[in-house]
Amino acid sequence: MAASFAPATLGAIALVFLFAGAVKGVIGLGLPTISMGLLTLAMPPAAAASVLIVPSLVTNIWQLFTGPPLRAVVKRFGSLAAGIMVGTLWSVLPPLSSDSPLAQPALGAVLIVYGVHGLTATRLPRASACERWLSPLVGYVTGAISAATGVFVIPAVPYLQSLSLRKDEMVQALGLAFSVATIALAVRLWSGAALSTAPLALSIVAVVPALAGMALGQRLRQRLSEETFRKGFFVTLIALGLHMTINALL
Repeated sequence: MAASFAPATLGAIALVFLFAGAVKGVIGLGLPTISMGLLTLAMPPAAAASVLIVPSLVTNIWQLFTGPPLRAVVKRFGSLAAGIMVGTLWSVLPPLSSDSPLAQPALGAVLIVYGVHGLTATRLPRASACERWLSPLVGYVTGAISAATGVFVIPAVPYLQSLSLRKDEMVQALGLAFSVATIALAVRLWSGAALSTAPLALSIVAVVPALAGMALGQRLRQRLSEETFRKGFFVTLIALGLHMTINALL
């Protein structure tokens, strides 16, 4: 199926997911964010979101099942996951499948916000006391932004970071949130007739470089300063977001 695509297209997608997978391998997240940012430079946002579905789901399920028994994280963050599902499927924002002219600048703005947050290491107030009602609300907003931009990190990642989770808990909570977000986004794209066979074929092909990138990133983590790499990653996101936003608005 993938043979019908131009070698240049396949090569570009392989490089995008190799790089995005390496980022995820080093810092534990970033594959869908950086993939969407780079892919939308060459294709519509809905097509880019379709391409990232399979590698995102595979890598996040892998992440979800690495660590303690899954029951505890599902019990604690089930309402967050439910909020993401509801927000993605019934968002008040224009979906990616609508081909809204605001989709690309919105994605650029999300990348900028996420990059600035990560670069400044802004410490949010601890949200543990409000977790019961805040989790589904954060989930809904994350899902709504995901449906409009294809990126599901804001505000879920800063919120989870504010809970001061242990490393293994954080990894699993991110895996749960991102897995549900990916499935919900696929359903939303399918319901809007934006999930076509061609991007899905590319999505399947992209699994291999994404997994190879993750393995490479995990090795690099032992040799590179994670803090230096993290700062470079967030600076890149800000620059990419600015480029996308300015180009879309001109």
